[in-house]
Amino acid sequence: MQLSTKPLILQGEPVLGLEAAAASLIASDDTVLNLVSGPYGRGFGVWARRYGTQVVDLEVPDNQAIDSHAVSDLLKRYPQTAVVSVCHHETPCGTINPINEIGAVVADHGALLIVDAVSSFGGMNTHPEDCQAAIYVTGPAKCLGAPPALTLLGVSTRAWAKMKANPTAPRGSVLSILDWEDAGLGGRRFPFTTSIADINALDAALDLYLAERPQAVWARHDLTARTFRVGIAALSLSIWAASDAIASPTTTVVRLPEGVSEAELLGDLRARYGLLVSGGRGPTTGKAIRVAHMGPAAHPLHAIAALSALGGSLQRLGFDTSPGAAIEAALQVVELST
Repeated sequence: MQLSTKPLILQGEPVLGLEAAAASLIASDDTVLNLVSGPYGRGFGVWARRYGTQVVDLEVPDNQAIDSHAVSDLLKRYPQTAVVSVCHHETPCGTINPINEIGAVVADHGALLIVDAVSSFGGMNTHPEDCQAAIYVTGPAKCLGAPPALTLLGVSTRAWAKMKANPTAPRGSVLSILDWEDAGLGGRRFPFTTSIADINALDAALDLYLAERPQAVWARHDLTARTFRVGIAALSLSIWAASDAIASPTTTVVRLPEGVSEAELLGDLRARYGLLVSGGRGPTTGKAIRVAHMGPAAHPLHAIAALSALGGSLQRLGFDTSPGAAIEAALQVVELST
């Protein structure tokens, strides 16, 4: 089933769009099924509970992905479910949820799906219609490489109808989606002043994305992540995700080896190599580091440079590893792809 999806821009980074989606689509008497595979899915439940009457969490371990069959089973237990929410890419865990399969289950049930695609859109093949999203939330700052100041929404026809019928949906508010419905039409005024500089930056980022071709951009992100993961294995490290099948092509979360401090490793990487990577978050705090492969950073050479630095820092911190073997393994991935 294809949905008629209308694009929309909100004037704020995507956390605005996520809360606006919850506030606008979830009515006070709604039951919400919130899918949790990490901190961002868990966090959406806070907003869902603020606006809905009942929130049911379907939670899996933070290194796993949501099973669409489990979603189907839970919807049968809660047939009154009106809204389902899911985070496509859990960046703190480096895992991907099968939103197309989940979307098909939700659509068959007749519920509406909210998708957090903030750190996946542009870096992999995902679109609102493919996952049958009612509201699809993303932004330009991650895989498109633009400033973090806007929310990009895809809003379906059914979502517009439900929001208009929802008396508690924000109106005259920075959280309002409804206020922006016809703002792009000639002769209509924007609800409030737009950031022209950020719109121009988005326009430039989209020009680059289309010039390279989306399929090529997705392939570049995927190759960068695969290159890095092969090198990680050669360093005798492992990724947080339970398997490569659910590992993200836009962020790799690496488990810290026994005895290596997150703070010391991040500090050494920054001081010696000028390499800034993120520490763990939520369940991965103190247990992992996160290396992003997004936008301009999604290039195999960046992955190889990061592997070299990571191997060097780990050696200095007493972990027995071979940066040379990691680089050689990563180069083989790149060579096989050309």
